[in-house]
Amino acid sequence: MKSNVLPWLAVFLAVTSLLRGAEPTVQSVTTRDLALVYSVDAAHRLMFRHFGPKLAHEAELARAKTPAVSDVRSMRHWEAYPAYGRAEVYSPALQVTHADGSLVTELVFAQRKTLPAPEGVTHTVFVLRDAVQPLTAELHLEAYAQENVFAQWVEVSHSEKGPIAIGSIFSGFLPSAARKYFLSHFHGAWSSEMTLSEEELKPGVKIIESQRGVRITQQDNPSFLLALDQPATEETGEIIGGALAWSGNFRLSFQVDEWGQLRTLAGLNPFVSELKLAPGEPFVSPKFIFTYSPAGRGLVSRRLHDWARRYALADGFTPRSIVLNSWEGAYFKFDEATLTGMIDGAAQLGVETFVLDDGWFGNKHPRDSAEAGLGDWQTNIKKLPRGLNYLADYAESKGMKFGLWIEPEMVNPRSELAERHPEWIVQSPGREKIAMRNQWLLDLGNPAVQEFVWQMVDRLLTEHPKIAYLKWDANRHVSQPGTTALPADRQSSFWTAYVRGLYSVYAKIRAKYPQIILQVCASGGGRVDFGALAYHHEFWASDNTDALSRLTIQYGTNLIYPPIATAAHVSTSPNHQTGNVTPLKFRFDVAMTGRLGLELQPKDMDAAEQEFARAAIATYKRIRPLLAQGDLYRMHSPYEPGGWVSQMLVAKDRTQAAVFVFSTQAHRRGVVPTLRLRGLDPAKRYKVTELNRLAPAKGAGAFWGNGQTFTGEYLTEIGLEANIGKIYTSAVFLLEAVP
Repeated sequence: MKSNVLPWLAVFLAVTSLLRGAEPTVQSVTTRDLALVYSVDAAHRLMFRHFGPKLAHEAELARAKTPAVSDVRSMRHWEAYPAYGRAEVYSPALQVTHADGSLVTELVFAQRKTLPAPEGVTHTVFVLRDAVQPLTAELHLEAYAQENVFAQWVEVSHSEKGPIAIGSIFSGFLPSAARKYFLSHFHGAWSSEMTLSEEELKPGVKIIESQRGVRITQQDNPSFLLALDQPATEETGEIIGGALAWSGNFRLSFQVDEWGQLRTLAGLNPFVSELKLAPGEPFVSPKFIFTYSPAGRGLVSRRLHDWARRYALADGFTPRSIVLNSWEGAYFKFDEATLTGMIDGAAQLGVETFVLDDGWFGNKHPRDSAEAGLGDWQTNIKKLPRGLNYLADYAESKGMKFGLWIEPEMVNPRSELAERHPEWIVQSPGREKIAMRNQWLLDLGNPAVQEFVWQMVDRLLTEHPKIAYLKWDANRHVSQPGTTALPADRQSSFWTAYVRGLYSVYAKIRAKYPQIILQVCASGGGRVDFGALAYHHEFWASDNTDALSRLTIQYGTNLIYPPIATAAHVSTSPNHQTGNVTPLKFRFDVAMTGRLGLELQPKDMDAAEQEFARAAIATYKRIRPLLAQGDLYRMHSPYEPGGWVSQMLVAKDRTQAAVFVFSTQAHRRGVVPTLRLRGLDPAKRYKVTELNRLAPAKGAGAFWGNGQTFTGEYLTEIGLEANIGKIYTSAVFLLEAVP
C-alpha cells in the first residue's frame, strides 16, 4: 500500500503547498452572454459560485467564505463536482468503491487545462484528484459562445492496485438558490410522447429516469426546464434548460435540501449499472447540455435549437426534403405496382422523397406481418421481383429520391438470423428469451453484432446506391438484460456498452455515407435525445399522426428539440390512431410547423384534395428555410385555456416570418384569436399574405388586412386578428419586410 499511496501523496502535497495560504481564485467559463463561475477555496476544493448572466466583477465571488471540509454544513456551499465520502450527505455526482474497499472520495483541484475546440467553442478541463488514492476526475466544460449553451461531462481514470467500482457517475451537477423551484418535464407513452408537466419542487428528491435501455424517451425524456421563483412563462422569468445527450438509461435528480436550496444532477442511471474500471482504463460520461434564460422558456428553446442545428444535428441549417412514407398507405400489403402507383401519386403532388417502410424483406420467413423476417435483410422477391434498384430508378424517373425503413437492432424468433446466431440476442444465462412484439433484441454491445449491423447497412447502400434516406426504427425495450460478450463480473456494463456500440455503428454510417438522410425512430418518439440526434437529420416524434394530437406532441418536443428535425406527416381522416376527423387544411397546416411529409395513399385523395395538397406543398417549399434557419416563437400554448394554438418562425435578419394559428375547440360567433407577434423588427414594415387558403379567389380569408403592410410595432403591440373560430380551422400567414 505504501508504494501505491506515498508517491501520490507527494504529488498532492506538492500541489497543495503552492495553494496553502493563497486567496481563493476565481475560475470562470463564459459564452457571449453567460458565465459559469467556480473558485478554488482555501481547502483546495473547486467550488460552484454562479451560473447565469456574465458578471462585471466576478472576482468578488472569491470573497465568499466556505467552511472547512470537515464541516458537513459546507454543503450549503457547493462543490463543482461532489463525490461521496467526507462531507457529502446528499446524492453525489460520483460514488466510487476504491480497490482497497474504501467508500470515500475527496476531490481536490489540481489544474485547469484548455483543449482544442472548433471555432466558437472553448473546451475547459478542471482536473480533480482524490486526496488519498491515485484517482482522477476530469471535469470537462464546452462553452458555445454564440449559442450561449454549455456542455459538461466527466472522465474518470485511476492507477490503484486493482479495479475500482463506480456506483454512480453523473455528467452534470447544477445547484440553485431561489425561493421556489418549478420543474417542467416531459412524459407520455406510445402515441402521446413529450407531454408537458410542471410542478413545484418541495423538500425531498424528484427523480425522472428510464430503465428501459432502448427507446428510453417514449415514457420520460432526459430534458427539463427549471423556473426559479415563479412558474415558467414563455417570455418572463429565470429559466434553466437542460438535456442529457444519451440514448440509454438516464436519471435526472432534483433535490431540495433543508436549507431550501436545489441540487440538480443529470447523467447515467445507476440502477444495476455498477462500472468496474481496471487501472489505466478510463470512463467518459455522456454530455449534459444546459443553458440559462433571463427572459422565459422561449429563449431557452431558441438557444438549444441554435446549438442543436450547429453541433448536434446532421446538416442542421439545410432545408429538408418532403417525404411520402408508405406505411399508413400500404402497411405490409403491397406489391411492386402498389408502390409505383404511390410514387406516381407522390410525384404529382410535388413530394421529393418516397420512403418504403416495413415489409420489403425476408424470403424464407417473409415479412408479411410483424411476426417474422426481422434480421433477414434480403429483398422479398415475391413482392418485389425486380428489386429495390428498380423502385429507386422508378422514383428517380419521376424526379424523386428513394428511401427505406430498417430495424437493425431487432430480430424475430422466426428468422434465419435467430436460427444462426442465438448467442447474439440479449439474454440472461439459463433463462427463456422473452419476445415483445414478436421480437428479440440484438446485443449491440457485442462487437460481432456491431459488425453484422454495419455490414448489413453498408451492403444495402452499396448494392442500392440510389437509396438516399434511411428510417432506423427500434420497437422494443430491454428485458432480461445480459450479454455473452462480457464476463460475469462485468454484466452491469451492458447498458453503456449497448449504447456505445449503437453509436459506433451510427458513426461508421455517417463517415462513409455523409449524404444519406437518416431518421431516428423508436416506436415513434422513443429516441428523441441529443445523443442519437447527433448522427441523424431528423426524428419521428410519434407514431400518432393525428393533427390535433400532434399540436401537443410537437409543442412539447420543440420546447427542447428543433422543428427542422421534427418529422410531421399528413395522414388520412378519420385518423387511424384517434378516430379524429379533421380537415385536410388543418392537417397540412399542423405538419408544416415541422419537416413536412405525407403518410397516406395518394390515389385515395379526391381531385379537390389533390389540388389543395399540391398547392400546400408548393407553399411549404417557400417557407421551409425558416424552419432550418429561423427562430421559433410561441404565442398560444395547447396547455392554456381558450382553445387556440399559435406560433411563428422568424428569419434571423427579421425580414421574413411564417405565422401559424389553430382553433382546437368550437368558439362562440365573433370570438377569434388576436396574435401579438414576436421577434419582428418594430421599425420594419411587413406585408401580410395568407397562405394555404382553401378558396383563394373567394372571400376575405382569415385576415382582414391580407395583402396589406403593417409595422413590426403594430403587429407586436396591437396584433394580427385571425378570422378563425370553428373547431379544426387554421390559418398560415407569410410576413415579408418591404421598403
